[in-house]
Amino acid sequence: MIGKGLRVLGHAIRQEPLVFTIGVAGSALFGLMTVVSAYVIGAVVGSVVLPAVDSGAVGVAALAAGAAAVFGVSVLRVFGILGRRLAAGAMQFRLQATYRRRVTRRYLRLPLAWHQKHQTGTLLSNANADVEATWYPIAPLPFAVGTLVMLVGAMTALFLTDWALALVGVAVFPAVFAVNVAYSRRMSPRATRAQQLRAEVSAIAHESFDGALIVKTMGREAAETTRFEAKARELRDGLVAMGRVRGLFDPAMDALPNLGTLAVLVVGSFRLASGAISVAELVSVAFLFTVMGFPVRAIGWVLGELPRSVVGWERVDAVLRAVGDMAYGTERLDGAGRPATLEFDQVSYSYPSAEPDEEPPTVLRDVTLRVPPGRTVALVGPTGSGKSTIATLAARLVDPDSGAVRIDGVDARELSAESLAATAALVPQTPFVFDDSVRENITLSRHLDGTGDGAAVDERVWQALRLAQADGFVAGLPEGLDTEVGERGATLSGGQRQRLTLARALAGRPRLLVLDDATSAVDPRVEAAIL
Repeated sequence: MIGKGLRVLGHAIRQEPLVFTIGVAGSALFGLMTVVSAYVIGAVVGSVVLPAVDSGAVGVAALAAGAAAVFGVSVLRVFGILGRRLAAGAMQFRLQATYRRRVTRRYLRLPLAWHQKHQTGTLLSNANADVEATWYPIAPLPFAVGTLVMLVGAMTALFLTDWALALVGVAVFPAVFAVNVAYSRRMSPRATRAQQLRAEVSAIAHESFDGALIVKTMGREAAETTRFEAKARELRDGLVAMGRVRGLFDPAMDALPNLGTLAVLVVGSFRLASGAISVAELVSVAFLFTVMGFPVRAIGWVLGELPRSVVGWERVDAVLRAVGDMAYGTERLDGAGRPATLEFDQVSYSYPSAEPDEEPPTVLRDVTLRVPPGRTVALVGPTGSGKSTIATLAARLVDPDSGAVRIDGVDARELSAESLAATAALVPQTPFVFDDSVRENITLSRHLDGTGDGAAVDERVWQALRLAQADGFVAGLPEGLDTEVGERGATLSGGQRQRLTLARALAGRPRLLVLDDATSAVDPRVEAAIL
């Protein structure tokens, strides 16, 4: 687990080398000044305090020099802390933002079939909780690397001071790493389980909120609450299990430097009695072990978070490495203003099965059809006969297993993404309305007139609304096009949402319009006017 975690940290360093270098430089400055401060304190004790005790008088010049040395070292430590914390924070948040964008872009590139096999709550968890968990150790990482520099300096100073005291350090510091190895081995499976449970809790919550209307109308509030509570209790128990391990680990990490200080005082007293070291040297070494306790904890923080980081990385990496991209071509169709021709040539399609060893169900087999330009064709058939599948294939939301879908004689797979979006538009069975204004729901920030002129865009929007028989109710809204429609169009009726979705497609003036039962919630009289 530690090896995997270090590889994740190495990946982070390669992503942000400059910021990491600044953080490590600040941390190394802090660490070295921590070692220096111990010997400055020892020197002040030996050169100022002890002579003052012996003579009964304080030398002003020596006291001022000692104070200046302590102040100078403290100022440098402050600069080291600032550099370390600012760089560590910037590195962590930049990595989180970068990987949230990468995961989201990956979601957009993956085909519809991939999304249908993954719960929305899990996908949300990948982009949020898993990304955060992956880069959680980054905050203490520069501090931990700087601490290694400090340990090297401390061990060098210890051996230069006294070999016996140095052996105490040699015994204490490896013990820190041994404790961390044992901790990582015990924490890894618990962290994996907890991270999976986070995704499951998120998935249940998203499903319940998404189906709030059904839950309410069917009186399933208690059942949904119980379902969520059961999974939340599992997550709680998983986090408590992690907390128990962490509760044993933290005191051990706290105790090791303190035990080192105690050992230094015991061994140092014998060395002092034998005349091998001076009082100033004993004070320096004891103080060094005391102030090193907190920096050494940074190593524990990094190693302690590695199991969680590795689990988060594996879940994020699974999304980034997911296969099934829909590659676009470079062909462009030049037929603006003219209807397009749609052709299916021996098209077969099977939906991916939920289980790897299951045979995927075949929905379409060797379908051939041709829709001439300007023609309106209706597909009629029983539920599950493949009507919606033909609609998604026509708009190239999915690709056929065999055969070809052509628009104006060009295979849809050879068209560029921009050309395909400008040529074909699909209005699905279930309308989706964004939590935004009517205008933004229709334009989707597209420059519909090619210039972005506000008045021209609004005129294009009203034209689309009139075609969709939606101009009447939009004109009656409190703020017209600027009216906020709420999450998923909560302030609109089902028929109004469908007409708004249809207007969105019409606003782009597609040459091929595919309607997948897009007027099912519309009044028959209005539906006749639309068609």
